[in-house]
Amino acid sequence: MALAVLASTSFAVLLSAQPAAALSEIKREELPAPAAPAPADDDMTAPGSAVPMPDPITRPAAPAGKPTAPDQQEPEQVEPAKPGDGGLLNPRVDPDAPLPEVFYDLSKLPEPVRRMHGLIVEACKSGDIEKLRPLIGMGDSATQLSLTDIDGDPIEFLKGLSGDTEGQEILAIMEEVLDAGYVHLDAGKPEELYVWPYFFAMPLDKLDAKQRVELFKIVTAGDYDDMKQFGAYIFYRVGITPEGRWAFFVAGD
Repeated sequence: MALAVLASTSFAVLLSAQPAAALSEIKREELPAPAAPAPADDDMTAPGSAVPMPDPITRPAAPAGKPTAPDQQEPEQVEPAKPGDGGLLNPRVDPDAPLPEVFYDLSKLPEPVRRMHGLIVEACKSGDIEKLRPLIGMGDSATQLSLTDIDGDPIEFLKGLSGDTEGQEILAIMEEVLDAGYVHLDAGKPEELYVWPYFFAMPLDKLDAKQRVELFKIVTAGDYDDMKQFGAYIFYRVGITPEGRWAFFVAGD
Protein backbone atom coordinates (compact mmCIF):
# COMPACT_ATOMS: atom_id res chain seq x y z
CA MET A 1 0.00 0.00 0.00
CA ALA A 2 2.86 2.44 0.79
CA LEU A 3 4.42 1.76 -2.60
CA ALA A 4 1.09 2.49 -4.35
CA VAL A 5 0.69 5.80 -2.52
CA LEU A 6 4.29 6.78 -3.34
CA ALA A 7 3.76 5.96 -7.06
CA SER A 8 0.52 7.95 -7.17
CA THR A 9 2.22 10.97 -5.54
CA SER A 10 5.16 10.82 -7.97
CA PHE A 11 2.82 10.70 -10.97
CA ALA A 12 0.93 13.80 -9.69
CA VAL A 13 4.23 15.67 -9.29
CA LEU A 14 5.25 14.76 -12.85
CA LEU A 15 1.95 16.02 -14.22
CA SER A 16 2.27 19.34 -12.40
CA ALA A 17 5.76 19.80 -13.87
CA GLN A 18 4.70 19.49 -17.51
CA PRO A 19 5.52 22.60 -19.60
CA ALA A 20 2.83 24.91 -20.90
CA ALA A 21 1.30 24.09 -24.24
CA ALA A 22 3.24 25.21 -27.34
CA LEU A 23 2.33 28.53 -28.91
CA SER A 24 1.07 26.69 -31.98
CA GLU A 25 -1.02 24.13 -30.11
CA ILE A 26 -4.22 23.68 -32.09
CA LYS A 27 -7.28 25.19 -30.46
CA ARG A 28 -10.02 23.15 -32.07
CA GLU A 29 -13.52 24.56 -32.19
CA GLU A 30 -15.96 22.65 -30.05
CA LEU A 31 -19.11 21.81 -31.98
CA PRO A 32 -22.23 22.39 -29.86
CA ALA A 33 -23.53 19.12 -28.48
CA PRO A 34 -27.19 18.29 -29.15
CA ALA A 35 -29.55 19.15 -26.33
CA ALA A 36 -30.18 16.25 -23.98
CA PRO A 37 -33.83 15.11 -23.71
CA ALA A 38 -35.73 16.30 -20.66
CA PRO A 39 -35.63 13.69 -17.86
CA ALA A 40 -38.82 11.98 -16.79
CA ASP A 41 -40.48 13.15 -13.57
CA ASP A 42 -39.54 9.91 -11.83
CA ASP A 43 -35.89 10.09 -12.93
CA MET A 44 -34.73 13.57 -11.91
CA THR A 45 -31.08 14.03 -11.04
CA ALA A 46 -30.05 15.33 -7.67
CA PRO A 47 -29.50 19.11 -7.37
CA GLY A 48 -25.98 20.07 -8.43
CA SER A 49 -25.31 16.90 -10.43
CA ALA A 50 -24.30 17.32 -14.08
CA VAL A 51 -26.03 15.44 -16.89
CA PRO A 52 -23.27 13.99 -19.16
CA MET A 53 -23.50 15.41 -22.68
CA PRO A 54 -23.29 12.95 -25.58
CA ASP A 55 -20.13 12.89 -27.67
CA PRO A 56 -20.90 15.13 -30.71
CA ILE A 57 -18.41 13.27 -32.92
CA THR A 58 -19.38 9.64 -32.41
CA ARG A 59 -23.14 9.80 -32.81
CA PRO A 60 -24.58 6.47 -33.99
CA ALA A 61 -25.88 6.17 -37.53
CA ALA A 62 -29.39 5.02 -38.35
CA PRO A 63 -29.77 1.19 -38.36
CA ALA A 64 -29.08 -0.39 -41.74
CA GLY A 65 -32.19 -0.93 -43.80
CA LYS A 66 -34.40 1.33 -41.71
CA PRO A 67 -36.94 3.02 -44.02
CA THR A 68 -37.11 6.80 -44.18
CA ALA A 69 -40.35 8.73 -44.33
CA PRO A 70 -40.95 10.54 -47.66
CA ASP A 71 -40.66 13.97 -46.05
CA GLN A 72 -37.69 13.04 -43.87
CA GLN A 73 -34.07 13.41 -44.94
CA GLU A 74 -31.48 10.72 -44.35
CA PRO A 75 -29.59 11.22 -41.05
CA GLU A 76 -26.43 13.24 -41.57
CA GLN A 77 -24.32 10.65 -39.76
CA VAL A 78 -25.15 7.64 -41.93
CA GLU A 79 -21.82 8.22 -43.69
CA PRO A 80 -18.82 9.79 -41.98
CA ALA A 81 -18.20 13.41 -42.86
CA LYS A 82 -15.16 13.91 -45.07
CA PRO A 83 -12.45 16.49 -44.29
CA GLY A 84 -12.70 19.50 -46.54
CA ASP A 85 -16.48 19.37 -46.97
CA GLY A 86 -17.10 22.25 -44.55
CA GLY A 87 -17.80 25.01 -47.04
CA LEU A 88 -16.04 28.36 -47.37
CA LEU A 89 -14.04 28.11 -44.15
CA ASN A 90 -12.68 24.61 -44.66
CA PRO A 91 -10.34 23.32 -47.36
CA ARG A 92 -11.71 21.19 -50.19
CA VAL A 93 -8.50 19.37 -50.99
CA ASP A 94 -8.65 16.82 -53.79
CA PRO A 95 -5.52 14.67 -53.44
CA ASP A 96 -5.63 13.89 -57.17
CA ALA A 97 -6.03 17.49 -58.35
CA PRO A 98 -3.07 19.60 -59.49
CA LEU A 99 -1.40 21.43 -56.63
CA PRO A 100 -2.51 25.08 -56.32
CA GLU A 101 -0.08 27.84 -57.16
CA VAL A 102 1.54 29.32 -54.06
CA PHE A 103 2.26 33.06 -53.99
CA TYR A 104 4.60 35.04 -51.76
CA ASP A 105 4.70 38.35 -53.62
CA LEU A 106 2.17 40.69 -52.01
CA SER A 107 2.41 43.04 -54.97
CA LYS A 108 0.41 40.51 -56.98
CA LEU A 109 -2.57 40.98 -54.69
CA PRO A 110 -5.43 43.29 -55.69
CA GLU A 111 -4.96 46.64 -53.95
CA PRO A 112 -7.92 46.19 -51.53
CA VAL A 113 -6.59 42.79 -50.46
CA ARG A 114 -3.05 44.08 -50.05
CA ARG A 115 -4.31 46.99 -47.98
CA MET A 116 -6.33 44.80 -45.61
CA HIS A 117 -3.43 42.39 -45.26
CA GLY A 118 -1.15 45.28 -44.31
CA LEU A 119 -3.62 46.71 -41.81
CA ILE A 120 -4.02 43.37 -40.02
CA VAL A 121 -0.24 42.83 -39.86
CA GLU A 122 0.27 46.38 -38.57
CA ALA A 123 -2.30 45.79 -35.81
CA CYS A 124 -0.59 42.53 -34.86
CA LYS A 125 2.83 44.18 -34.66
CA SER A 126 1.44 46.93 -32.39
CA GLY A 127 0.65 44.40 -29.66
CA ASP A 128 -2.71 46.12 -29.07
CA ILE A 129 -5.52 43.74 -29.97
CA GLU A 130 -8.03 46.61 -29.90
CA LYS A 131 -6.54 47.80 -33.20
CA LEU A 132 -8.25 44.81 -34.85
CA ARG A 133 -11.71 46.06 -33.90
CA PRO A 134 -12.32 48.41 -36.88
CA LEU A 135 -10.94 45.75 -39.24
CA ILE A 136 -13.33 43.08 -37.93
CA GLY A 137 -16.35 45.26 -38.58
CA MET A 138 -19.93 44.68 -37.47
CA GLY A 139 -23.12 42.93 -38.52
CA ASP A 140 -23.41 40.50 -41.41
CA SER A 141 -20.14 41.65 -42.94
CA ALA A 142 -18.11 41.16 -39.75
CA THR A 143 -15.10 38.87 -39.78
CA GLN A 144 -16.00 35.30 -38.79
CA LEU A 145 -13.90 34.31 -35.79
CA SER A 146 -15.35 30.90 -35.06
CA LEU A 147 -16.85 27.95 -36.92
CA THR A 148 -19.87 28.44 -34.68
CA ASP A 149 -21.64 31.58 -33.53
CA ILE A 150 -19.99 33.62 -30.80
CA ASP A 151 -21.67 35.66 -28.11
CA GLY A 152 -20.47 38.99 -26.89
CA ASP A 153 -17.58 41.18 -27.91
CA PRO A 154 -15.30 39.85 -30.71
CA ILE A 155 -12.14 41.29 -29.17
CA GLU A 156 -12.90 39.61 -25.86
CA PHE A 157 -13.50 36.39 -27.79
CA LEU A 158 -10.05 36.66 -29.40
CA LYS A 159 -8.48 37.32 -25.99
CA GLY A 160 -10.15 34.14 -24.79
CA LEU A 161 -8.39 32.19 -27.55
CA SER A 162 -5.02 33.55 -26.47
CA GLY A 163 -2.82 31.97 -23.85
CA ASP A 164 -2.25 35.37 -22.22
CA THR A 165 -4.78 37.85 -20.89
CA GLU A 166 -4.06 40.66 -23.37
CA GLY A 167 -4.33 38.65 -26.57
CA GLN A 168 -0.73 39.03 -27.66
CA GLU A 169 -0.27 35.30 -28.31
CA ILE A 170 -3.17 35.27 -30.78
CA LEU A 171 -1.72 38.39 -32.45
CA ALA A 172 1.58 36.56 -32.85
CA ILE A 173 -0.15 33.56 -34.41
CA MET A 174 -2.11 35.82 -36.76
CA GLU A 175 1.06 37.60 -37.88
CA GLU A 176 2.86 34.30 -38.52
CA VAL A 177 -0.07 33.06 -40.60
CA LEU A 178 -0.08 36.23 -42.70
CA ASP A 179 3.68 36.03 -43.21
CA ALA A 180 3.28 32.67 -44.96
CA GLY A 181 2.59 32.16 -48.64
CA TYR A 182 -1.00 32.40 -49.86
CA VAL A 183 -3.34 30.89 -52.43
CA HIS A 184 -5.97 32.44 -54.67
CA LEU A 185 -9.08 30.24 -54.58
CA ASP A 186 -12.19 30.10 -56.80
CA ALA A 187 -11.12 32.96 -59.06
CA GLY A 188 -14.10 34.62 -60.74
CA LYS A 189 -16.65 32.87 -58.52
CA PRO A 190 -18.79 34.39 -55.76
CA GLU A 191 -16.72 32.56 -53.15
CA GLU A 192 -13.39 33.88 -54.50
CA LEU A 193 -10.83 34.32 -51.72
CA TYR A 194 -7.18 34.95 -50.94
CA VAL A 195 -6.22 32.62 -48.09
CA TRP A 196 -3.20 32.44 -45.75
CA PRO A 197 -1.42 30.14 -45.18
CA TYR A 198 -1.34 28.17 -48.42
CA PHE A 199 -1.33 24.87 -46.48
CA PHE A 200 -5.09 25.44 -46.24
CA ALA A 201 -5.43 24.25 -49.84
CA MET A 202 -2.57 21.72 -50.00
CA PRO A 203 -2.58 17.98 -49.28
CA LEU A 204 -0.22 17.79 -46.32
CA ASP A 205 1.40 14.58 -47.52
CA LYS A 206 2.52 16.41 -50.68
CA LEU A 207 4.44 19.18 -48.92
CA ASP A 208 8.12 19.15 -49.82
CA ALA A 209 10.95 19.66 -47.31
CA LYS A 210 11.05 23.44 -47.82
CA GLN A 211 7.29 23.72 -47.36
CA ARG A 212 7.38 21.64 -44.18
CA VAL A 213 9.94 24.07 -42.75
CA GLU A 214 7.51 26.89 -43.54
CA LEU A 215 4.69 24.94 -41.89
CA PHE A 216 6.74 24.38 -38.73
CA LYS A 217 7.01 28.15 -38.30
CA ILE A 218 3.29 28.03 -37.51
CA VAL A 219 2.65 24.60 -35.95
CA THR A 220 4.66 21.93 -34.16
CA ALA A 221 5.64 18.56 -35.60
CA GLY A 222 3.05 17.00 -33.30
CA ASP A 223 0.36 19.27 -34.73
CA TYR A 224 1.48 18.27 -38.23
CA ASP A 225 1.12 14.56 -37.44
CA ASP A 226 -2.36 15.14 -36.01
CA MET A 227 -3.44 17.10 -39.07
CA LYS A 228 -2.11 14.44 -41.44
CA GLN A 229 -4.32 11.91 -39.68
CA PHE A 230 -7.29 14.26 -40.05
CA GLY A 231 -6.45 14.86 -43.70
CA ALA A 232 -6.22 18.67 -43.84
CA TYR A 233 -4.59 21.76 -42.33
CA ILE A 234 -6.92 22.82 -39.52
CA PHE A 235 -4.87 25.42 -37.65
CA TYR A 236 -5.58 29.16 -37.93
CA ARG A 237 -6.20 30.62 -41.38
CA VAL A 238 -7.12 34.05 -42.73
CA GLY A 239 -9.38 34.74 -45.70
CA ILE A 240 -9.73 38.10 -47.49
CA THR A 241 -12.18 38.77 -50.32
CA PRO A 242 -11.09 40.48 -53.58
CA GLU A 243 -12.92 43.60 -52.34
CA GLY A 244 -10.68 43.72 -49.27
CA ARG A 245 -13.13 42.43 -46.66
CA TRP A 246 -11.56 40.35 -43.91
CA ALA A 247 -13.77 37.27 -44.26
CA PHE A 248 -12.48 34.98 -41.50
CA PHE A 249 -9.85 34.10 -38.95
CA VAL A 250 -10.66 30.63 -37.66
CA ALA A 251 -9.16 27.34 -36.57
CA GLY A 252 -10.62 23.88 -36.23
CA ASP A 253 -12.37 21.36 -38.41
